[in-house]
Amino acid sequence: MHTANLVRSFFIGLTTLVLFNPPSHGQQNIVPIDGNIRNIFQTINEDNEIQNTLRYILNSEPFNIQEQFRITEIPAPPFKEQRRAEYYLQKMKERGIEDAYIDSEGNVIGIHKGTGEGPTLLIAAHLDTVFPEGVDTTVRLRSGRYYAPGIGDDSRGLAVLLSLISALNESEIQTIGDIMFAGNVGEEGRGDLRGVKAIFRDHPYIDGFISIDGVRLNRITTAGTGSRRFEFHFKGPGGHSFGAFGLASAIHAMGRAIAKISEFETPSFPKTTFTIGTIEGGTSVNSIAADGIFAIDMRSNDRGELERLELRAKEAALEAVAEENTRWNNGEITVEFNLIGDRPVGKTSTENPIVQIAALAFDELGLELLELGTSSTDSNLPMSLGIPSITIAGGGNGGGAHSPGEWFIPINSHFGPQTAFLVALSLVGLNGISYPLLNELSD
Repeated sequence: MHTANLVRSFFIGLTTLVLFNPPSHGQQNIVPIDGNIRNIFQTINEDNEIQNTLRYILNSEPFNIQEQFRITEIPAPPFKEQRRAEYYLQKMKERGIEDAYIDSEGNVIGIHKGTGEGPTLLIAAHLDTVFPEGVDTTVRLRSGRYYAPGIGDDSRGLAVLLSLISALNESEIQTIGDIMFAGNVGEEGRGDLRGVKAIFRDHPYIDGFISIDGVRLNRITTAGTGSRRFEFHFKGPGGHSFGAFGLASAIHAMGRAIAKISEFETPSFPKTTFTIGTIEGGTSVNSIAADGIFAIDMRSNDRGELERLELRAKEAALEAVAEENTRWNNGEITVEFNLIGDRPVGKTSTENPIVQIAALAFDELGLELLELGTSSTDSNLPMSLGIPSITIAGGGNGGGAHSPGEWFIPINSHFGPQTAFLVALSLVGLNGISYPLLNELSD
C-alpha cells in the first residue's frame, strides 16, 4: 500500500483518538523547578503566537506522519546514509531553511536564525539505522500497527525536526538565539557518534543540545552510558596442524583470554557491563591459527569504572598470550588492541534549565514523566564536554527497536514536536517576550 494511503487509512478512523485525546497526569515531582524558570516558561507558553503554533503542530501531524514513513522507506545502513541525507536536505529546504547543506561527514545541517544576540541550540536526530543493506524497509500496516525496520529509531526523530522547522517557518515567532537542526550520521553501532563528533568539532560555539530519538515520550535522558569497544587481535606464525605441531596458536591464546574475561565481576552500581560479541580467525581446520580477533564491548555509567574494566581486559589478554607462549616451545603470540568505539560518559544536572524546562513541558502537555534516564545516545558527546544536553523521544507509541519487527502507532504523536518546540523556544528566548535560559558558553 502507498505510504500516503497507509496514513490516510489510519487517521480517517482514529483522528479523535490520535489528535484530540491528550493524557492527563498530575505534575511531576522528579525535577525540582526554579521559580524564575517556571515564570519564564509560563510567559512563553501563554503567548498567543505560541499557542497558535502548538495548534499548527497538532493539525499538521497527519502530514508529518506521512513524512516519517517516507523517510523510513529510504534505507540508511551504517556508513551509507547518503540517499536519506540527500532526501532530508531537500525537505529541510522545502520547509524554509534554504541554505541547509550536507557537511563533510555526511550530516544534514540547517540553521534557523535568531536576532543574533543569543545562544546556539542544536536539535538533532540520527539518519542511520542498525540494519545492513538489503533489509526491506517498506512500511506495512497490520492490526493497527505500522511495521518497518527503523520506523521509530530514528525516522520518528527526523520527522519531528521537520515538524519544528515548518512550525517556525509558518509562524511569526522570532527567536533571540539560533536553532541549528541536524540529521546526523553515525549514531548506531560502529558509527561511534561520528556525526555529532564532527558537528561539535566544526561548530565549537554550540551552547546546548537536544537529541530526538525513538518514541514513547515518558523520560528525559540526562546521563550518558560510556562505552569502549576494541578488537583484540592475536597474531602468531601459524602452520600445519600436524607438521608444525608445537607452535603456539593465536586462537588458543584468544580462547584463554575470553575465558579469563568471562569470569570478570563488575559492579551493579554504577552499572558496568561487558560482552565479547564476535570472534573470527584461523585459516582452516587443519591449520595452527596465525591470527584470531574478538570484538569486546565495555560499558559503564562511571568513567572510572570504565577505565578500570578496560585495563583489566587488556591485562587478561596479555596474561593469556604469556600462558600460550609458555605452553609451547616455538612461536611468539602477540596481541594488539584496536579501538573501534569510544562513547564518553556524561551527565546533565537537574539544576540546569534544559532539564527543568523539559520537565515543565511534560507537565504543560499532560505527559507523565516516569524517570530521568541514563543511556547511550548522541547526547553522550556534548554531555562529556560540559554542554547542557538531553535526549527525549519523538512521541507516539512503538516497540521492537533494532529488530525487523519494529513498530509504531501515531497515538498522541504530536506531543513529540510540541514538547521539543516548547523546550527549544524557552532555551533560545523570544524577541520581546523572554530572554534565553540557555547560557552562552563563550561568555
